[in-house]
Amino acid sequence: MKDLTAVREEDRFDIAKMHSWLRPFINQDQLPEVKQFRSGASNLTYLLSYPDRELVLRKPPVGTKAASAHDMNREFLIQSRLQSVFPLVPKMIALCQDQSVIGSDFYVMEYVEGQIFRRDIPEGITSSDISVMADSLINGLVQLHAVDSSILAELNKGNGYVQRQVDGWSKRYRNALTDDVPTAEKLMAWLSANQPNDVDSCIIHGDWRIDNVVFDLANARIAGVLDWELATVGDPLMDLGSALAYWVDRDDEAAFASLRRQPSHLPGMPTRDEFVQRYLELSGRNCNDFTFYEVFGLFRLAVIIQQIWARFRLGQTTNPAFAGFGDAVNTLINRAEGKIS
Repeated sequence: MKDLTAVREEDRFDIAKMHSWLRPFINQDQLPEVKQFRSGASNLTYLLSYPDRELVLRKPPVGTKAASAHDMNREFLIQSRLQSVFPLVPKMIALCQDQSVIGSDFYVMEYVEGQIFRRDIPEGITSSDISVMADSLINGLVQLHAVDSSILAELNKGNGYVQRQVDGWSKRYRNALTDDVPTAEKLMAWLSANQPNDVDSCIIHGDWRIDNVVFDLANARIAGVLDWELATVGDPLMDLGSALAYWVDRDDEAAFASLRRQPSHLPGMPTRDEFVQRYLELSGRNCNDFTFYEVFGLFRLAVIIQQIWARFRLGQTTNPAFAGFGDAVNTLINRAEGKIS
């Protein structure tokens, strides 16, 4: 079942104008029915239902945001390039950079049929299904990290990826700081002082988690991977650490467990440690101590949430799903600091 709602007032756009621009690419005369996906805390995603096909539109949110964020051209470029070498990327239809159409850049892609699992799974999902989800999630990340990164050469800034990430996310956190979250200066200093050298350079997703994956459980496979906003060329273990910031184990403390948004706690799912070990085995990479990557992943997720929380505090978004984000930032920063104390 699709996670859809009526389009929120603040997120509406001129459907007729959008359709007029899109029509040459899709050969559809009738205006689509438009619904908004509830999920997603950054870019906005809409389902365009035409009589004989469904498409997805992605656009930035209204309001102040980081200059490098919400780049529709970048998202479209990454997925367009990957289509021929990584079949889990949705098919791109068209990119619009004429902001007179709906007030921002946007792009349209094919809708990927399948199942998306969020906090809780529906009835009927078996232990075998859970094993398929776990195995395909790890295998899919390994497969992505094995793609020849030269197809996205312009995103490769060379050695120093880890340092750029630590510096960049620290700056973003300071810029988005509000008076109800920790300053995290101790944590940022630790990350700066303990960063390892880059282990490799490859295409990374940046937001690899269960609810960004469309599963085809009947055929024991992944049908597609969504949300390429944070994808780039960088260090694979940083990508793995970022992915595992969302991974709540069965025995995690209550505060962290309350943030769970995917069914990673279910019997049959790997623990974080098992996920890391399986990834390392399949990828052939080595890592004797994953602490830095785990701590960085928690901090980075806290920054992402804090940037949205700052917008919510300023009234730039009224999405009720963001009401608890300040508490979530506190939980993530405290957990990260607990790993280094």
